[in-house]
Amino acid sequence: MTAIPVTLTIAGSDPSGGAGIQADLKTFSALGAYGCAVLTALTAQSTQGVTGVHPVPPEFVREQLETLVDDVSLDAVKIGMLSSAATVRTVTDFLARWPGHAVVLDPVMVSTAGSRLLDDDAVGAVRDLLPHVSVVTPNVPEAAVLLDGEEAHDVDGMRAQARALQRLGAARVLLKGGHLRGDEAADVWVDEAGEEVLVRSRVETPNTHGTGCSLSSAIAALRPRRTSWRDAAADAKSWLTGALRAGAGLEIGRGPGPVHHFYEYWRQ
Repeated sequence: MTAIPVTLTIAGSDPSGGAGIQADLKTFSALGAYGCAVLTALTAQSTQGVTGVHPVPPEFVREQLETLVDDVSLDAVKIGMLSSAATVRTVTDFLARWPGHAVVLDPVMVSTAGSRLLDDDAVGAVRDLLPHVSVVTPNVPEAAVLLDGEEAHDVDGMRAQARALQRLGAARVLLKGGHLRGDEAADVWVDEAGEEVLVRSRVETPNTHGTGCSLSSAIAALRPRRTSWRDAAADAKSWLTGALRAGAGLEIGRGPGPVHHFYEYWRQ
């Protein structure tokens, strides 16, 4: 590892800056990592939703990856929106030829506003990607899609689905429970040592645009300087809680606004 961790995001672009590549790079910077980026898609997007998606050709995604790693040594990778089955397979092939690195997969399927961001025929390709990553971070609806089942309704159901994702090949799972109700936000962490429920006070806010992108990026940024994946996930969740609390002060857009990635540095 270099003095400053170098972290790559492989994801789509969000012109509003709250999610996707833009949120990933902000997260890396906020947590002291140098960010690199490989784009998989352009979106026409705001806080109110996605009106269009323009995928980057898979062969050019491959060229971006190979050109980058031929020059830059990476300490961690975050994977976000991949859009199509062909792009998922391109990234899977790349990781298969580049094993042993710290890789966080956020299986982006639907935006906060409800827009579909992954082709239906790509879900199987994402399942095939699971054995090639270090940790996967689905929310409750995404876990149900990956498992071709019903959504979990409580923490016990989340535990069962996290274990089921492990059986599909995921080494570690952070199943996010933000879609569930209650005063506490509970995520289920499962790894080779067992399972744990990571609990923080729920932040009541409409400004949740890009929370999944930001959390997975935070884990990738923190992992090179933590002793374990579990510690990186717990610290990332604590950081995101603060970013959610501070997000109301940004007043960006007329829909669900972004979290405040730089809340620890900017004057309020």
